[in-house]
This record gives sequence, C-alpha cells and structure tokens, in this order.
Amino acid sequence: MQDDDVTVKYSSSNILEKTGKIRIQDTPKAIMGDTGDVLAQMEATLEEIAETNPRINGEPTSSTKSSDDLKSVLEVSLAINSSLVLDDVLQIVMQKAIDLLSAERGFIMLLDEKGELQFKTAYNLCKESLMEEDFKISNSIAYQAAKSGKSIYTSDAQSDERYANQKSIMELHLRSIMCVPLIIKNNVLGIIYLDNSSEAKIFLRTDLYLFELLAQQASHAIHNATLYYNLLDMKEYNEKVVNNSPVGIIVIDSAYNLVSINDSALATFEKDKNSIHLLHQSEIPTRFFELVPPGESARWKQMLNIPLTTKQPYEDSRYFHKGGFEEKVFSIKISPINKLPNGGDGLILIIENITEKVIMEKYVILSEKLVARGEMAASIGHELNNYLALIANNAELLSLNLQKNQGEKAKFNSQQILESISKMKRFTDGLMDFSKLETEVVSYDVRHLIEDLLFSLKAQNRFKRIIISIELDNKIPHIKIDVGQIQQVLMNILNNAADALEQRAKDEEIRGNANFMRKIDIKALYDDPQSKVQISISDNGAGIPKDSISKIFTPHYTTKEHGHGLGLPNCKKIIRNHHGEINVTSKLNEGTTFIITLPKEQTDK
Repeated sequence: MQDDDVTVKYSSSNILEKTGKIRIQDTPKAIMGDTGDVLAQMEATLEEIAETNPRINGEPTSSTKSSDDLKSVLEVSLAINSSLVLDDVLQIVMQKAIDLLSAERGFIMLLDEKGELQFKTAYNLCKESLMEEDFKISNSIAYQAAKSGKSIYTSDAQSDERYANQKSIMELHLRSIMCVPLIIKNNVLGIIYLDNSSEAKIFLRTDLYLFELLAQQASHAIHNATLYYNLLDMKEYNEKVVNNSPVGIIVIDSAYNLVSINDSALATFEKDKNSIHLLHQSEIPTRFFELVPPGESARWKQMLNIPLTTKQPYEDSRYFHKGGFEEKVFSIKISPINKLPNGGDGLILIIENITEKVIMEKYVILSEKLVARGEMAASIGHELNNYLALIANNAELLSLNLQKNQGEKAKFNSQQILESISKMKRFTDGLMDFSKLETEVVSYDVRHLIEDLLFSLKAQNRFKRIIISIELDNKIPHIKIDVGQIQQVLMNILNNAADALEQRAKDEEIRGNANFMRKIDIKALYDDPQSKVQISISDNGAGIPKDSISKIFTPHYTTKEHGHGLGLPNCKKIIRNHHGEINVTSKLNEGTTFIITLPKEQTDK
C-alpha cells in the first residue's frame, strides 16, 4: 500500500462534532454509564498486560515509576471525563498523551459518516496546535490501525523494514511511532497517534501499554460525548416538532406549575412568551391557572384533578373558553405523565382550538317537522333560510379557500354544504307527513348540545344584549335523543325568551326604567333515581298572560303579531316522542320558565 497520497476509508459508527460548554455535572447518569468505574477499568486493563509490562508491574526498583504512571493515567482519565464537549475532550486527550509519554507530535483522527479518517486535533511537544496541511503522517499506519483494530508500534522506524521506505518516515526522520485504535464496543471510532524523531526519546514497549490504557479511557469519553450530543439532537428535534405543532401542548407538574408550553398553546390562551416562567427557569414558575380567566379556574382544576388522581386520561371534546374579546371552543385531552425532567409526576395537555370548525358545523336546527298542513309558508321559509344561510357561508369560504389552495378547508366547506342539503331534504321529506315526526335517536351529551347551541346563538345581535347564565351538572350521562329535534325545541324556547325580553325592555323603557337587564338562566340536572335529565330555561321577560298558559301548546294559537302558532305545539310533540315532558310557569312582568324532562333511555313506541 502507498503512503501519503492514499485516501483512508473505513466503515464504522458515526462520530458527531458539536460545540458548546456542557460539563459532566450536567450529564444524565444514564449516559455516563458506559464510562463506569474508571479505576476498575484501569485495574482490569493493567491485569491483562501485567505479565509483559515491567514498567507497570516490574521489580521493586520500578515501583515508583509504576505508581507515577498510574497516577498520571488517573489524572488523564479524570480530565477527559470532566467534559462532554467533543472538541474539549479531544484536545485534553491529545495534550495529556504528549505530556505523559513525552512525544514530539501527536494527532487524533476520527471516522466520518463515509468511513474516512478525518483530522480532529494535532499538537506538538510545545503544545501548539498544528494544521492538517502542516502535519505529514503515514497514512498506511493510520489506515492499518483503523482497519485491524490493533495497535502499531515501532521503536526505530528508520531501520524497521515495514516502514523504513515510507516517504513521511524518511522526510521527517521519524524513529519511534505508536498508533492505537480508539475502540468502543468492538466499533472503531478512529485512531490516536504519537511519534518522535529523536533517538533520546524512543518509545518503549511499556509506553505502548500505557498509551493503550489512555486510549481506552479516551474512547469512552469520545463515545459519551457522541451519545450526549445525539441526545441533544433528539431533544432539539422534539422541541421543534412540539413548537411547530398546530395544537397547543402544555406540560405541568402535580402542583400545576408549567414545565413546558409550545407556541400554539400560548396563542390559544393569548399569552406572551415573555410573561411565562417555566419550572426549570424560575424559582416562582407560572401556574397553569394564570393562563385561564378566573371564572374558569374551578372547572379546569376539576378536569386536571381527574387524571392526577385516577392516572387515567380525560377528554372534553367541546370546552367553551371565554378569553379575550371572543369565545373559543377547545377540544381537550389530558393525560398523566411520569418522571418529569425535574422529577415527579405531572400532566400533558393537548388543546386544539376548534372554534372555526364549530362555527361552520351544523348545530342549529337539523330539521323542523311541522304538525299541521296549513299556514306553514312562513315557518318553512324561516327554517329553509337557516339552512341556506349555512350553505351560503360555506360556499363563500369554499371559494376563498380554493383561491388560497387550502384544500383541507375547502373539502370541509364542501362537506358542510352537502350535509346542509341532506338536512334540507330530511326537512322537506318531513313536510310530506308532518304528523309522523320520526326521530333518529343517538346517545349524546346534553351539556355539549346546550353549549353548542348557545355558541351559535350568541353570535346573533338579539342575544348579544342578553346575560345568559348556565349551570350544567357534570354528572349528566349521555342520553338517547334525536339531537336535531331537541336542539329545535331549545332554540324555539330561547327565541321566544328573546322576544319576551325585548317586549319587557320596551315596557320598562316606557315606565322610565332604561337600565333593564335582559337575563336568561339555563340549568340542566340529572335525577339518578329516576334516570331522567331536567332542563330548565328561565327568562325575566314580559311573561305569558294567565289565560294563555293553557293554550300555548295548541296548534295555530299565538300571541305574536306575525306568529304562526306552530313552534310550541311542535316542541311538545317532539318531547312526547322522546317519552318526556314539557311544562311552563309564567308571571306577567316577571318572566317565564320552561322545564323539559327527558329519560336517559328510549323505550319502543
């Protein structure tokens, strides 16, 4: 094999270079495990070479030298394991090797991703750093050590027939050379090389054993630095993935302190990153409840405590958040997590802002089937306009999303249009036989039904002036209902309440009371022994005259100037078809309360 012009190649494990100042005290114990007990490794290596190494295990006269060597190797080992910065480790190894073995020159080469040996550091006896172009070496020696995984030693290269004719040996007048492979777990990482040109500084065979011992420690240090930077790479990669995620990701400890929060979560809660102090960054970290309005803290605490105590995940597919100037809808998933970076257990929260999706979904009036065949034009027009408004909105968004090449959103818009058309067909089919009023029963969460309906109605101007309070029992189970029909009932009652509030506001203004507050109270409770859900809707509107209470569920009876008298009769029929009850109490100038009772299960009709 030729000498200096040969490209050295050898396949082995990848060596990564990094920069920074990471000290060993910051290192996870798991990474340092490969190094093990330094003294134990030294002792094991010394036992293997003791029989042939008089410098380390010789006559009493050499005991002082042996002790000095062990002390020096220990100092070297502690020095190179004091850092996990690869460049620092390599420089320490090189400087200590030259100093310990009185070499004139030395260098370290590591295998790159292509399996080629690359210079990493080179020094001379004056501890001056040498450049690669100024450092002539014997490539054949480096290649041989890397390929074979065995050390190369010669005490007089000038007369050694293996190397005497090599160009670099002759030009540099090299005499003694040692080249030792850097090996970890049977994988060659690279080589470490020392040489002398002076006859007065010839390496002894025992110097090679000492050099091999140092190389062994250096291999572990280089391997640990590589593992640590691989871990840093993975950590950096994960942080980028988390920060670029479109959903909010928050990690908290068991005391509700923020451990981490990504950019999406900050945007979701409308918080500035500079106002957040994470657990490992501050003695007084930000608590999760500082992200939410005070009125929501109790509910959030209840949600967080469920996975904290049960160690089981918790989900809420529709959480209505009142932050900033607009109401938002979240989909929330909370899961327990063990062994946080700073110790202890905690929770990981996945929070997706689904406000836009909820706005565009069809929650209001899936169908309204009339219970009379006459005088239905106004009612039909009203119901169809609701569907057409949603179709028009989605058609406009579809056009915009197609212009912006937002395929997924455009697909969602088209699906919403098709669903609206399907619901319109169901509505018109029902008109063909409005007395039948068939139901499509599914298991559904009444709390979400009410919240979804209110979210849609609050966007209307007439409801923006009304203070709506809501109290929903968390123990309400899913019940069997036709979602569209029950929403239709609730919407009809709420619209009537808004009309009554408008009328009373006008009456109060005539009386000189311009500060009348429009209010609607909604409550939902669960009667466990009876397996029934009770929904009450109360307003402080104009009220219903006493002589009209018994007639409001009669078809075509109405007290409104433009009413058709079909809304409440239809509501009563829907509730009866669900095997429930609807009742009303009212007082003039005080308000009205509707109470709806629904069973948990539906029996065969």
